[in-house]
Amino acid sequence: MKEQQYQMLVSQIASLIEGETDEIAAMSNVAAAIHQEMHFWWTGFYRVVGEELLLGPFQGPVACMHIPFGKGVCGTAWQRRETIVVPDVEQFPGHIACSSASRSEIVVPVFNKEGNVIAVLDIDSEKLATFDDIDRHYLEQICQLIG
Repeated sequence: MKEQQYQMLVSQIASLIEGETDEIAAMSNVAAAIHQEMHFWWTGFYRVVGEELLLGPFQGPVACMHIPFGKGVCGTAWQRRETIVVPDVEQFPGHIACSSASRSEIVVPVFNKEGNVIAVLDIDSEKLATFDDIDRHYLEQICQLIG
């Protein structure tokens, strides 16, 4: 079921942002499409601006606006240049709690054509262990469409 949802979502997002050259516009519709289809608690992007991640387009409650390189799940995914799945945010050393309602998280780096991380897709759930390899696989595909 989840895999079928993602397959349709990838196709929908590819059509939605095809030819869009503005990354923020693309990120806005990507965040909205994921959030609407998958019903996650918080879905959004943090953009790389200098030496920090700056809050970008998102769906959900208010969020942290600045995250330093290498800090929290988002900053660590940026630093490692890889997707991080966190089944229980309480168990992640240095987790930045923008909200106590967040229980599990997945963060996927967005790379540009030159291979630099330009943003991260951050998705939070109010439930433990929400994200798995299916989420990782399809969210990485979606992020490749942006860069």
